[in-house]
Amino acid sequence: QVQLVESGGGLVQPGGSLRLSCAASGTIFSIYVMRWYRQAPGKQRELVASIESSSGITRYSDSVKGRFTISRDDIKNTLYLQMNSLKPEGTAVYYCYRIQESTGYWGERTQVTVSS
Repeated sequence: QVQLVESGGGLVQPGGSLRLSCAASGTIFSIYVMRWYRQAPGKQRELVASIESSSGITRYSDSVKGRFTISRDDIKNTLYLQMNSLKPEGTAVYYCYRIQESTGYWGERTQVTVSS
């Protein structure tokens, strides 16, 4: 079993920045894929960014490319999402997700609100 705990959400003005963290604990394997998703009110969950452990390859949705950066610290078993130039449409609940050994694990969630 893996537990994922997000943190770093909050209220930020348009154009501002936030960094989300997702700390993993439990039975951790070195080969994994981790993703950030978000779900805005009344909308479907959206894949925002992903990172592969072995290659380090990162991918982003078109809506955040150039503004968000996904990264990881395997010593701390922590995933990050640096979000810059935030827009009001970035208001959503953000989730991290980990896939290892063909099993997926969701984090609890963290709320991000972009508003003046």
